[in-house]
Amino acid sequence: MTTRRRALLGALALPLATPAFAQARFPNRTIRFLIPWPPGGSLDAMHRAMFEVFHKDTGQSVVVENMAGARGTRAATFLIQQARPDGYTLAHHHLSILRHPFLTRQPTWDPVADFTPVMQLTGFVFGTVVRADSPFRDWRQMMEFAKANPGRLTYSTSGIATSNHLAKEDILAREGARMEHIPMRGAQEGVTALLGRQIDMVSDAQSWRPHVESGEFRLLAAWTPTRLRFAPDAPTLRDLGYGMSVTSPYGIAGPKGMDPEIVAFLHAAFRKAMLDESVQRVMRQWEMPDEYLPPDAYLSFIRERVDYERDMVRRLNLSID
Repeated sequence: MTTRRRALLGALALPLATPAFAQARFPNRTIRFLIPWPPGGSLDAMHRAMFEVFHKDTGQSVVVENMAGARGTRAATFLIQQARPDGYTLAHHHLSILRHPFLTRQPTWDPVADFTPVMQLTGFVFGTVVRADSPFRDWRQMMEFAKANPGRLTYSTSGIATSNHLAKEDILAREGARMEHIPMRGAQEGVTALLGRQIDMVSDAQSWRPHVESGEFRLLAAWTPTRLRFAPDAPTLRDLGYGMSVTSPYGIAGPKGMDPEIVAFLHAAFRKAMLDESVQRVMRQWEMPDEYLPPDAYLSFIRERVDYERDMVRRLNLSID
């Protein structure tokens, strides 16, 4: 272990400094945390493990509320329209929230100015899976069929204009292929549809993993930077020649105007929780990438990423209007 890492872990092991405001100490009641996807999977598991550590350290609970639908933007809408910037309402923050304003002519939000970033955590493990009894034994076989039969194959993602939808359409455009996109409210819904033979494949986060491990599904491609330990024979998108990986980094944010002392407290508490062995075990189990950024660096990432999202929406001519 490096000296720098020892110092960091040592500092995080110290009691958290509690900000005081107008006779009250933060936090002095339950925090509400909004996840804009259905329950289940690696994201839910990581957040809930972190919040158990947070409760142990602070004495206050973090209650998770899943708000699925609307392409993963319901939590952001709540932060904009209803949440007070007091630190007691936070949300899972992801790239679709940065992309959304460029998909519609209707006023929504400023993806930089209208939220307070607390920290970036990790990213999704995306992949494309088919049923084990699918005629497609590998990615190339599937793609050749798609090119020869435009629109015949169907694939699910967790919503229109999500990161995995954009990536899949980018790949199809490069290949000169066309598939029918079936948007779902979350990755688990796609898994259910594939199990029921309602679609041909899932291109989404790893709710499919238990079914790959059980032999019900076949992983045609992992979208991660390197091959997955649990499925080392599955090629990555880089292996397949696309020169890309897709993790769609995500984090925690609150409404705009949060007090910097509260942000600093929440960041320190959540970072300490993220480094706890119980949370690291979840990350190892699901092979989740470490995409950690503190508040200022997370804001810088958001500023830069907004330009990329705007350009991708224009390039793929996407709209939800």
